[in-house]
Amino acid sequence: MSTKKTPVRDVGKIPTKSAATAKARIEKVAEMQTDPPKKDLLRKRELIERVALRAGAKKKDVKPIVEVMLAEMGETLAAGRPCALPPLGRIVVNRQKELPDGRVVILKLRQKTKQTSAVADKDDPTLSDD
Repeated sequence: MSTKKTPVRDVGKIPTKSAATAKARIEKVAEMQTDPPKKDLLRKRELIERVALRAGAKKKDVKPIVEVMLAEMGETLAAGRPCALPPLGRIVVNRQKELPDGRVVILKLRQKTKQTSAVADKDDPTLSDD
């Protein structure tokens, strides 16, 4: 009597159809990160593509999540509430101005530089999530 063993999948890996597909995905994400900054804006369509690629998910699955996340961030910042969103950083509203056609919100974004010690993060009270 033989028993067929089910292969164990690593939890930290992105499920892919083949190693070649995984390698291509990793190379494309690395290419996106190393591109020099362009003068054009990051549009929602491109953001959805990047998130889907990085997560290894389909665009149709990622799109509603990205849209809800952007709406929540917009409402939170418009209310003047600060945000601590690692790895994006800490966002604080400096000023707001109401205009006839919308609102101008001036933000301050503080991002951590990569540190070699996790102890340094605990000692810095400005980087806490409180």
